[in-house]
Amino acid sequence: MKYLVYISLVLLLLLAGCDFLFPTSQSVLSTSPPSTTYTPTTIPTSTPPPQTNIMTTTAGSSTVITLDKPQSDILITRTYHWSYDGKDWTWELQIPQSLYEYFSGLQRVPTNNYSIYVTHPSDDPYLSKLITKLLETAAGEGYSEMETIGFAASFVQSLPYVTDDVSTVYDEYARYPVETLVDNGGDCEDTSILLASLIDGMGYGVVLINPPNHVAVGVAGGEGVYGTYWSYNGKKYYYLETTGENWGVGEIPDEYHDTQAKIFEMQPVPILTHNWESTGRVGYADLNITVSNLGSADARDVYVFAGFDAGSDQVWNSEKSDYFNISFGQTITLTLSLKVPYGVHTRILVQVIDDGYAVDNSYSDWIDTK
Repeated sequence: MKYLVYISLVLLLLLAGCDFLFPTSQSVLSTSPPSTTYTPTTIPTSTPPPQTNIMTTTAGSSTVITLDKPQSDILITRTYHWSYDGKDWTWELQIPQSLYEYFSGLQRVPTNNYSIYVTHPSDDPYLSKLITKLLETAAGEGYSEMETIGFAASFVQSLPYVTDDVSTVYDEYARYPVETLVDNGGDCEDTSILLASLIDGMGYGVVLINPPNHVAVGVAGGEGVYGTYWSYNGKKYYYLETTGENWGVGEIPDEYHDTQAKIFEMQPVPILTHNWESTGRVGYADLNITVSNLGSADARDVYVFAGFDAGSDQVWNSEKSDYFNISFGQTITLTLSLKVPYGVHTRILVQVIDDGYAVDNSYSDWIDTK
């Protein structure tokens, strides 16, 4: 996330003690390498793929799942109805209100790598109850692995599709799984995050597939699985749509046929963001910089780089912080002092550097030093 930071007018008054400086050989570090895109493949078959979603219904099944909770916690109760394998299913889920409030209170992460919403560990004890019930029910019905995935998918596909600008005050608002369950729906990334969490918790291979302006799930499959898949790290991940009912593994909407997509594994990753403000003294700008890790993994050997923009990816008077480690959910504050160049049109650049790349950048307004 880029933060537009306004420099105090005191910088315009920093006249004394300033030397006229030329750009150094220090270059602005590049941003993270672009995500690799992958092209899908469709396996042709002369026989129809196995049907995992059957439209007819018979006698229903009803169950209540109460997640572990503190005795004093208030419960939020939601009831879900869906059909699968010729049966109607009705399940009631009870979730601690404190858990929902915790996730709804988290800052949204500035990334399209929605796997961090899947790999956040704080909801694992709660989702495991739902996952266990799905697995037990599937085993009782005699479902295969792919049918078990289809059972979980049909549950998620039954949730209403709701756009972010209708359900929230934001144009884009990715939900954690608990939020989607309590809010009883969401858009494509929300239901894909939820379904990927369930499939990953079941122990099956899963990725998030990100074609342009859409998010879906990819399920690892082999012999006997048909349809459209993406090859990634030596495995075939078959497309699974989460918006709308009765989509099976390998079935893909027409608009996403033959499109390239980004693939995201279910691996915890750090997501580093920052903000800063400046104060002035004669000849210097002192930057008070706050770095936060909004991801789901710790980051090691991170540092902050700052300087005055000299154009052509060069900077005047750059400084960098000491290396530091930052755990997920942690915020660190540090200070850098930059010597102000004399008589130039410039702005302050601040970058957070992780693994040799600038993973978050921000600039001040342009100013003329005197």
